[in-house]
Amino acid sequence: MNPKICLNCGHKISGEFCSHCGQKADTARITPRSLIKTDVLGSIWHIEERFFRTLKHILFGPGRMAMDYISGKRIKYYNLFSLLLILFGFNVLTMHFYLDLNPDEIRKESSKIFEFFSRYSKTILFVIIPILGTNAYFIFKRMKLNIAEHFIIGTVSLLGILIIFLFNDMISLIGLWKPAAKIFGILEKASFVLFILLPAVTYWNAFKKSYSKPGLLWRVSLLYVLMGIESLGIIAILYRIL
Repeated sequence: MNPKICLNCGHKISGEFCSHCGQKADTARITPRSLIKTDVLGSIWHIEERFFRTLKHILFGPGRMAMDYISGKRIKYYNLFSLLLILFGFNVLTMHFYLDLNPDEIRKESSKIFEFFSRYSKTILFVIIPILGTNAYFIFKRMKLNIAEHFIIGTVSLLGILIIFLFNDMISLIGLWKPAAKIFGILEKASFVLFILLPAVTYWNAFKKSYSKPGLLWRVSLLYVLMGIESLGIIAILYRIL
């Protein structure tokens, strides 16, 4: 049996993919059927499957997912930094719609606060990654993870925060409908609690097998104290600039 030849680079193929360029072995002439099934539907399904699977793992097992990603199990997950930009874009969009539909939210006495968070929201959000990563690098030294790997855990935590923010923004939009305002007001408060707890859940989920419960509790608590002090310092500096 003659070995297959890769249509992309001309090398011999012995498995499912070409060992030289990575193209699939079953790549063949494009037909109407293959165009629809493989190139269109297949690509969309593959992207959506990875996208929603990643969202699910971020919400229900963030620490475990981060450790999997660090250990090299990445093919099943959507690119974390592309996802970061997508979720941030959706957050900006939903907030824009909310303020357009509810202009009374921006009162004269609070206009400076809105202007501040509008201008520096991206800086405030993305500074969470180095804050979490750097603090965790020293607090969880036993894990022997380098600073970049701790940044990955911080990125997963921030992704969870952005998902909750997006959920909260959507709740706020629906809550503008007066009959549903009370119910969605409760959901909005619940989402705020989840936002506060998410970094703790992430690190607890990631390191629970490596530390005792008391040891993990004081480390996570210290992480929150440091993160709170540093975040307030950064916000104070930025607010003075504005």
